[in-house]
Amino acid sequence: MSRSLGDYANSGETGAMRRGFGHYVRTGYGGSGTAARRMGGTAATAGALGGVLAGLAGGQAAQPGSPLDPALLAGRSAGEIMGAVVEAVRPVDGTQDAEASRAAIRDALSELLTRFPDADLLNLTPEEREFVIERFTAHDVFRRFDLDVGQTIREKAPSVATALSRLKQAREYVKETVAAAFRKLRAAGHPLTAGHITTVVRAALRETFEVFEGYAE
Repeated sequence: MSRSLGDYANSGETGAMRRGFGHYVRTGYGGSGTAARRMGGTAATAGALGGVLAGLAGGQAAQPGSPLDPALLAGRSAGEIMGAVVEAVRPVDGTQDAEASRAAIRDALSELLTRFPDADLLNLTPEEREFVIERFTAHDVFRRFDLDVGQTIREKAPSVATALSRLKQAREYVKETVAAAFRKLRAAGHPLTAGHITTVVRAALRETFEVFEGYAE
């Protein structure tokens, strides 16, 4: 695994990157099935995120004192609302997984506002909520990858700037692969609808890791 990632860090070659992901899943996790199960927290958090966003859009009353209490959110900036969503979905618990997921939620919401500049974070459309769930899943997968093996890329790349470029390229590859998994599931009749988000995300993770593992030599 480290050899493939080292090759990628040096060359930036797409094939080496894919092989690195393949060995990461096969060697690091013992296969796509185990990897998907180990990422079960991602699916659970995605379900919680979907519930929070749907509740906000539906005007669901939050508990007094909750980060999502309308009285606390009134007049707040987009950044402050994103922070409130992060706190409601994934409170700090001192673990790396929680920190990665918190960052992934914020990344997904930030990307939403880039893709849909007029989006209202307190009243997202179903399409916008699906986008957030999909992007959160991708960012969480990438952040786990970065925590596990990102240091290898940083150490093997010829410069700091090159390492950042390689990691950005890897992140885009994860996003593309995850998006393709969700499209495949949607085409098969499994959209990201309320009550099914955790199940669909779990299936998308399994599909994603199967694609990654397929590149292992």
